[in-house]
Amino acid sequence: MSVAALTPYPVAARELLRETLFDAARRELAQRQWNEVTMSDIARSAGVSRQTLYKEFGSRDQFAGELVLREGDRFVVAVEGAMDAHLHEPTTALTAAFSLFLTAAAEDPLIRAAIAGADEMLPLVTTQGQPLMERSAERLVHAISSRWPQASPHDVTLLAECLVRLAISYATLPHGPVRTTAAGVAELLGPYIERALAES
Repeated sequence: MSVAALTPYPVAARELLRETLFDAARRELAQRQWNEVTMSDIARSAGVSRQTLYKEFGSRDQFAGELVLREGDRFVVAVEGAMDAHLHEPTTALTAAFSLFLTAAAEDPLIRAAIAGADEMLPLVTTQGQPLMERSAERLVHAISSRWPQASPHDVTLLAECLVRLAISYATLPHGPVRTTAAGVAELLGPYIERALAES
């Protein structure tokens, strides 16, 4: 009988600390914009010292960047769930995933804080959003290829990148009802998705 490898205590403790700090930041963002949130606010909400927060992340900007990446990961996990609900209908799966993402983004405090005005968080998902885009696209490539392995790497990579760029664009600059937006994206990309993910 195989035994699952245990996560070393220092690694587990650091992961817990980071998650606690990220959750604390989300709580603060539910009440005000990022430029009104201090590192002391986050540390106090997390129940740690400001020194501990700075020791882990180095600077406020670095913390903000890591927070955006973590939120991107959370969205991809939710998208994967939507895809799993429609495995035999690729276009429907990706349409549902896109719709879920936009709905969640509209309700997410971090996204709301970023698009509420000239907030310093906004560039991290737009003009300085390359790390977020690359990481999300990489995870989406894996999500798509693992569910529809018949698709070529080129088609999956192109599809994932387009979906991530569209998702970020619509999330930061909403236009009309989410369902209408998702249907429009499906109408545009549907033929490509059907071809790229068709059974061999």
